[in-house]
Amino acid sequence: MAVGSSHLTPEQLRGLEDDPLRDALTEAKKELFNLRFQSATGQLESHGRLRAVRKDIARIYTEMRERELGIGREPAARTETETTDETEKVG
Repeated sequence: MAVGSSHLTPEQLRGLEDDPLRDALTEAKKELFNLRFQSATGQLESHGRLRAVRKDIARIYTEMRERELGIGREPAARTETETTDETEKVG
C-alpha cells in the first residue's frame, strides 16, 4: 500500500498546471510544519501522517523536476497518430 494522500497521486499531480502544483507544495509544507509542531508538543495523534505528508512533498518535487527536465509523462495526452486515425474515421 502506498503511503501518502489519496488526493495527491502521481497521475493527479501530472494533471495539475504549474501554479496549482506550487500551491499544493505550499499547503503540504504548512501541514508538515504543523504536524512537527504537534509532535514536539505531544499533541500529535497520528504519527503516520508525518510520513504521508513527507511522501507527498517528495512526489510534488519529483513532478516539478520532471517538468523542468522535460521527461514527465502526460497522462491524458494523445499521440499524433491517435488524432489522425480519428479524423480519418470521421471525414
